[in-house]
Amino acid sequence: MAIDRRTTILATLGAAFGAITAQPQTAPVSGKRRNIVFILTDDHRYDAMSFMKARTYPVTLNMDALARDGVHCRNAFVTTALCSPSRASILTGKYAHQHKIVDNNTPIPPGTRYFSEDLKKAGYATGFFGKWHMGNTGDEPQPGFDRWVSFRGQGSYLPVPAGLNVDGKHVPQKGYITDELTDYALDWLNERSKDQPWFLYLSHKAVHSPFIPAERHEGKYANEKFDPPPTIAETGDMARNRPLWTQNQRNSWHGVDYPYHSDLSLAEYYQQYAETLLAVDESIGRVLAALKQRGELDSTLVVYMGDNGFQFGEHGLIDKRTAYEESMRVPLLARCPELFPGGGVMKEVVANIDILPTFFDVAGLQPPKDIPGRNFLPLLQGKSIPWRDGLLYEYYWERNFPQTPTMHALRGERYKYIHYYGIWDIDELYDLQEDPLESNNLIFSPRHQDTIKSMNKQLFDVLESTGAMYIPLYRDSGAQNNLRNPNGAKSAQFPPDLIKTPKPPQ
Repeated sequence: MAIDRRTTILATLGAAFGAITAQPQTAPVSGKRRNIVFILTDDHRYDAMSFMKARTYPVTLNMDALARDGVHCRNAFVTTALCSPSRASILTGKYAHQHKIVDNNTPIPPGTRYFSEDLKKAGYATGFFGKWHMGNTGDEPQPGFDRWVSFRGQGSYLPVPAGLNVDGKHVPQKGYITDELTDYALDWLNERSKDQPWFLYLSHKAVHSPFIPAERHEGKYANEKFDPPPTIAETGDMARNRPLWTQNQRNSWHGVDYPYHSDLSLAEYYQQYAETLLAVDESIGRVLAALKQRGELDSTLVVYMGDNGFQFGEHGLIDKRTAYEESMRVPLLARCPELFPGGGVMKEVVANIDILPTFFDVAGLQPPKDIPGRNFLPLLQGKSIPWRDGLLYEYYWERNFPQTPTMHALRGERYKYIHYYGIWDIDELYDLQEDPLESNNLIFSPRHQDTIKSMNKQLFDVLESTGAMYIPLYRDSGAQNNLRNPNGAKSAQFPPDLIKTPKPPQ
């Protein structure tokens, strides 16, 4: 039977981005079943670690140690920069358009399977501690976990009555949330038998806004200087060919001219963010110390990751959701000396969808065949294997935050192409090698038209091959944060390239 070129392209993309072909399989394979610690934080920027030297603060000694003794995945991303979709992608290995949890309000579809269920079925003891916040659920225990400590929604940094759900029973939250979650996690860890493999998922509330540092860290960075990012500029060389929606979002709930409909100071905001992150860093240190005391530090796979990034003025914006680097790029550190040496820096593009198949490998399981996520353990080990040359990013418009449109992006090693849906606006292309700050949109550049055409085709080939050629629609829920500040930036003007003189009538 003849195979046309289009079929060949889709088959190739299916191999690169993951085809949807079969049901999950959990048959054990050979090799030692490793214990796994997965520490997830909320809204942690990829560069907010002291070894990255982006700023003089925060100082993150334990994250630095993880990078020094393990591997720093410097090009780690999420496929949707929003809490629920990103967390669902971690637990399923799928894109948001596949697992269907596309925002923070969409219910979890019946039949959704988390990798914790497969680990438990394979004989692992499993414990979850912290923020679930996925699919608009409450705080009730979820499938696949023997031990469950969580809270409703975003939870509270400070103690509240009946603030925690412990194995289905509501109990008072007694201390600062980062510390108390770590206490619960370590109590469970220290009860583990050496004869049974275990998986510990520590999911911090921090550093989600509004930021509240632990009392011992309040004011630590009060005297530090905050230099706004260059792309905070409204016009000029740092804001060339911005889409209208980005310009208009500047004066919105997620913009620097009207942040959260307030007069919030970016400098104070980042100070509180950095101080709140310190308790997370201490939590990592406590976990590593407990593993060392148990004699399991070097044999356990420890992975630290953020669920999405955060903007502090880049492109005139705050928060996340966008396909800009500060939003979709995250910290990812991995340590297990018995599996791979420390001190490495991995350059390949990896993502939240890759966590599941990597954990399955170290657990001695075959990953599902219906997911786009891929096992990056060989990359951590320094091996050369075929790998993706572009990562799909997607975000679907939310009525609650109507200032950010539906978008799909293809993030390659050098170029990023961002395509918008349902708005009268322009797309974006950035040369990340020449312009890492994404300050110059090349969408009108004559020299880059072939690149734009090629990436547009590749983007839609990936969307088609992974079943994404639709836009999910759900009922309205939640309030709208859609106000503008009369003293802020004015509405954007159409770019000159779209202003054309009409031809005279014939």
